[in-house]
Amino acid sequence: MADFIFLMHNDVMAGDEAWEPYIRSLQQRGVFQGGSAIGDGVCARKDGVRLPVTRHIVGYIRITAGNLDEAIKLLAGNPHFEKDGTVEVRELPRTD
Repeated sequence: MADFIFLMHNDVMAGDEAWEPYIRSLQQRGVFQGGSAIGDGVCARKDGVRLPVTRHIVGYIRITAGNLDEAIKLLAGNPHFEKDGTVEVRELPRTD
């Protein structure tokens, strides 16, 4: 199994109540590894220059799946995806 992250972009708004059933379904399948909305912050640099954060990413979900195609199938029921919002699906390569 590989680790993947779903990055929700800010192109739609899904109601908070819609997330609980979706997260519960991922948990029941044993693929949910965590997730959260993403709040404000900074891009920090050693030289002290603070750059603006990426504003189009508003939340993430971390899951496990056999491959990218299986990860994409797990978007079914994702409230953001179901409202035609953009969800970036990225593999998190293992470094161990």
